Amino acid sequence: MSLCLAFETGIAAQASEGASVDKTCGGVAAVFNPGSGNSVDVVNATAKELNLDLTAEEEEPRESNLVMANVQNALNVRSEASEESDKVGMLYKDCGGTVLERRDGWTKLQSGNIIGWASDEFLIFGDEALALANSVGKMVATVDTETLRVRMEPNTEAGIWGLLPGGEVVEVLNQYDDGWVCIDFEGEDGYVSTEFLVIDFVIDAGETMEEIDARIAAEKEASRHKNFGEYTTDADTTLLLAALIYCEAGSESYEGKLAVGAVVMNRVRSGAYPNSIHGVIYASGQFTPAMNGKLNSVYASGGYSAECVQAAQEALAGVSNVGDLTHFRRNNGREGLVIGNHVFY
Repeated sequence: MSLCLAFETGIAAQASEGASVDKTCGGVAAVFNPGSGNSVDVVNATAKELNLDLTAEEEEPRESNLVMANVQNALNVRSEASEESDKVGMLYKDCGGTVLERRDGWTKLQSGNIIGWASDEFLIFGDEALALANSVGKMVATVDTETLRVRMEPNTEAGIWGLLPGGEVVEVLNQYDDGWVCIDFEGEDGYVSTEFLVIDFVIDAGETMEEIDARIAAEKEASRHKNFGEYTTDADTTLLLAALIYCEAGSESYEGKLAVGAVVMNRVRSGAYPNSIHGVIYASGQFTPAMNGKLNSVYASGGYSAECVQAAQEALAGVSNVGDLTHFRRNNGREGLVIGNHVFY
């Protein structure tokens, strides 16, 4: 099988079995442009192995089916060739894909999991696309054996830096004619045999709308989990915070309890509030249990739960599951981070 077909269904070009790395590492041109020297060498070598006759008149080189986004930020990909149709994904700067169809100034393309239409105004094709892909793409190697030795020099007698597990993906820094590639291994130049690798030329792909939504949700979830460093205080203050957590979120999940403790500590760290836990809790008009006497009663009687104490200790250790938010209330539809029956903002 010739390498010139490897990009028909995606944007990672895989080296065919037996192809040397210097052929595959010719960049994207060796894959998308059947007329390139590297591609011709591979085709001829394959034909020789299969006893095929290539003496017939050569056909005109087939035009590359590579397409690259030509934008500063992002490009909408739509379900139909129309600005009014639904968005199915987005291509970003330096992302590429495969041309599926072209008509009326629009191109149907595949990039990663996206299949949809984009305006030609924001795309580049042919040699221009190949040049861009070569400048932004990279060669990677996937370990195709259980474990692979990483050598200090490109030969089997050299010392060993360590081992790579099967399935590990590494970037290829350099390639050699004798069946070795150079990779970065824990800051050192390491050498591995191509006999146990699958070599790909990789270009960034776009994202479907579903992938974008999932990424944004994951980023939002990660952003609210922070550690601001330990706040040192005495045992009585820890229990006071636990009592407040009990009064405000005693029936909530542990996450809801921790969130209340984190709000108190966020206020302590903020210049807009008193700089002590006691000062924040008893600040005028802030926490209802502190104003109506319930907090003092729970604190004095030890009526808080062990889970509230744990949440107080974790909040004092600097853990926050609400980022740097400083307010909460019963969830009444207000925009913010909803945890249990509270909304934090």
